[in-house]
Amino acid sequence: MRLHRLRITAFGPFGGAHEVDFDALSAAGLFLLHGPTGAGKTSVLDAVCYALYGSLPGERTAAAQGTGLRSDHAAPRARAEVVLDLTVAGRRLEVTRQPAWERPKKRGAGTTLDKAQTWLREYDPATGAWRDLSRSHQETGEEITQLLGMSKEQFCQVVLLPQGDFARFLRADAEARGRLLGRLFDTRRFAAVEHHLAELRRAAADRVQEADRVLLAALQRMRQVAGEETGVPAPEAEPGEPGLAAAVLGWAANARSTLRERRTVARLALAAAEEEQAAARRALDEARELHRLQRHAEQLHRRQARLEATAGEHEEHVTRLARARKAAAVEGALDLRTAADQAHARTRRAEERARAALPAERTASAQQLAALARAAVEEVGALAAAHRAERRHAELAGELARVDQDEQADEALLAETADWLGRWETTRAALQREETEARDAATRADRLAALLGPARDRLAAARRRDALTADADRARAAALTAAETAAAAQRHWLALKETRLAHIAAELAERLTDGEPCEVCGATGHPRPATRAEGHVDQRAEDAALAVHRRRDADRVDAERALAAVREELAAATAAATTADVAGLEAETRRLTAEHDEARAAAERLHAVRRGLDAAEQEHERRLADRHAAERRAAARATLRDSLVREQDALAEELEQARGGASGVAERARQLEERATLLTEAADAARAAEESAARLKDADARLADAAYRAGFDTPEQAAAAVLDDAGHRQLQHLIDARQLEEAEVRSALADPATADAARREPAGPDAADDRARRGDLRLRAAAAAEEAAARDGAALDTLSRQATAEARRLGPLREEYDRVARLASLAAGTSVENERRMRLESYVLAARLEQVAAAATVRLHRMSGGRYTLVHTADRSGRGRSGLGLRVVDAWTGRERDTATLSGGETFFASLALALGLADVVTDEAGGVRLDTLFIDEGFGSLDDQTLDDVLDVLDSLRERDRSVGIVSHVADLRRRVHTQLEVVKGRDGSRLRVHGTGG
Repeated sequence: MRLHRLRITAFGPFGGAHEVDFDALSAAGLFLLHGPTGAGKTSVLDAVCYALYGSLPGERTAAAQGTGLRSDHAAPRARAEVVLDLTVAGRRLEVTRQPAWERPKKRGAGTTLDKAQTWLREYDPATGAWRDLSRSHQETGEEITQLLGMSKEQFCQVVLLPQGDFARFLRADAEARGRLLGRLFDTRRFAAVEHHLAELRRAAADRVQEADRVLLAALQRMRQVAGEETGVPAPEAEPGEPGLAAAVLGWAANARSTLRERRTVARLALAAAEEEQAAARRALDEARELHRLQRHAEQLHRRQARLEATAGEHEEHVTRLARARKAAAVEGALDLRTAADQAHARTRRAEERARAALPAERTASAQQLAALARAAVEEVGALAAAHRAERRHAELAGELARVDQDEQADEALLAETADWLGRWETTRAALQREETEARDAATRADRLAALLGPARDRLAAARRRDALTADADRARAAALTAAETAAAAQRHWLALKETRLAHIAAELAERLTDGEPCEVCGATGHPRPATRAEGHVDQRAEDAALAVHRRRDADRVDAERALAAVREELAAATAAATTADVAGLEAETRRLTAEHDEARAAAERLHAVRRGLDAAEQEHERRLADRHAAERRAAARATLRDSLVREQDALAEELEQARGGASGVAERARQLEERATLLTEAADAARAAEESAARLKDADARLADAAYRAGFDTPEQAAAAVLDDAGHRQLQHLIDARQLEEAEVRSALADPATADAARREPAGPDAADDRARRGDLRLRAAAAAEEAAARDGAALDTLSRQATAEARRLGPLREEYDRVARLASLAAGTSVENERRMRLESYVLAARLEQVAAAATVRLHRMSGGRYTLVHTADRSGRGRSGLGLRVVDAWTGRERDTATLSGGETFFASLALALGLADVVTDEAGGVRLDTLFIDEGFGSLDDQTLDDVLDVLDSLRERDRSVGIVSHVADLRRRVHTQLEVVKGRDGSRLRVHGTGG
């Protein structure tokens, strides 16, 4: 890059137009840019930087932008402009930039804002004319940056060498060096790589930890299923720790094996419990049957013993009955005959009456009738169970009726519930639509509220802007008038001052006194003192003009302040309004207000709609619960009805048999009781008839010898043996009953089962029942244990498969994390594989610094007379970065030492060498762009004469590479050593530029 020409107009301290011919200055290779402090030496460099990049270097960027770049010394209608003619990358370019400024209006009072302008042109050697390339700020900046290959920061460090920065760089710690080198070489991409790798590592670690948390959650569920007695403790690793998946899967495999063993044991225990329970049930049934037979045998033996004990009494009854029969035959012939005949007639009538009531048993004998009577009595006794069955049958009818009523009620409930549930989806969808509409309305109301406030603010700002526009016009007119008045007052004052200074001799001459020395020359003689000329200005007039100028300037400052305040308010109102259409803003505000009110009204229904939806959801749950309960009741009711019907049918069959054709059990009992009575009467009548007939027959045959044949010695004995009918029947009944009971006992005792039970040990049904109950409990417990083991095993298998799937998913995540973490650790300098513990960015910067130190050493060696050499060191300094250290090697002592030990002059030429070396490296980094024009700013005052000569020789040697170097300094000795000079002269009307030693 070579600068040819720079034209500055109304820029910085330069009120007029000035041009710098860098071709003429560069002819000597070394030129000096000097001037008093505040004259504007740095502003020349600022103009170059502004022309190239559109902004000033460093900290001055924010302080002087836009309207702040225009010179305060410029004429009111002069616009600031910088034009730079340069050659870069073999192309001749011209860059023109005009910053924004407030210019006076062409018509009327006030000012208007002109935007910044940029022109980029290229010289065409073929045609000898300039060709326009762009008028865009962005395109021009991108074109210049691309051709130079440097950012503004790099350009300011490489072309405009700031020696103060490099002195600080030379003495700085590794962190400060890293920041400067990072800006120059733009190593942000390497820092971005570090940050990106760190983000990747954090993201991968988050994914691994999330997968580990899922795996640990599966482990916790497996632990809950498997219990604590698995034989192996569960892993206690935290999410993200290596080996967690293998530990979890190993524990799960051991837990599955344990649960399989537990289920096998449970199945064996269940089989054993089933066998034991079956054996206990069989033993219980056998014990109960044996106990029943033994009790029956005991009852029979007790009856047999009682019969044996009453055998004597029975024999007496039999004998007594026999003697009574003999005595009956031995009665007196006539009495016996008469009595027998009468008795026979009565008994015959009684028998006929009794048999008339029993047509079916008309021909039965007395014994048969008696047997039938006994059977009827026994049947009456058996009807007690039938009475209970009949009552239970009636109860069952009532229960079935209640079941039918419950069924009808549940059917009605299910029908009504089904109808309600059939409408549920439609009802819920309608409520949800209402909720969605209300929620959307609430969201819309919030959004409209968020829009309404800014809309109202914009409307108010637009109204305020319109009101402030007129104020701004008036303030601009007032400020322009005040500026013109102040400028006129300043010119008047300066004119008076110059007039007074031109005629100051006459004013001094008025104070001369003969014999007294002159204030100017010191002479005591005053041959020709000056006299006042026409229009002479004295001190009073000049002071009065200065006072007027100051008042007018104060008025200008006040007017500009008022204008700035109005402009600030106007700019704020304009920015807030965003549009110039007040009517449109009013319409938009009204529309937003109406829409917001409508949306808020619709949103106010959200709470009521939600309450209705919640109530409907609760009603839906209740309806479902009612339906489920009704279905369960229906299932239970079907089972109950089947049980009741079966019981009712069994009872009906039993009652049908018990009733024997009667309308009821009570009726049947009444019939049987009546029949028993009739049969008993008929049997008695038949026996009486038979006996009377026999007596009547025998009375005739044995009348004479009845007593003898009866075995009575005397008739008295026969009379004493006579019994009446009641006594006879009683004895006969007792004898018959005794004979019947003896037959029943003998028959029952002859039964083999009863006999065998009587011979065995007494049965213990209570013990057998207790054993059966224990067997039932053990069976239920074993079945529950087996079912729980099966359920836990199945659940653990499912969870194990899920854990295995999670572990498979975790494998690639863990591999990715290990790979990314290794790269991130290497880039961050925390890995053991990174031997120097250097970050990636530091490593790149260290390589650049090593190149800079090598390039700087070439010139430092010449500047220091072969004494000093700069070397790069990779050692870490404290907690700072490693790889960014600088040491200076002193050839006189042969030792390395810190750069902070250099003196002030040594620090200057070392930093100068460092700056030049950095310029070379950055140039190479920029793709080998030649930098044919360099500027070095200050620092030369700290050098002695010999060192200054050495430094200038080094700078002069840059011409060997066809470079020109501009030294920016106010050191007087440099003006004698460097003949080509660009001088900046400051004055009241602004600074000016003068060129010396170019021969032009």
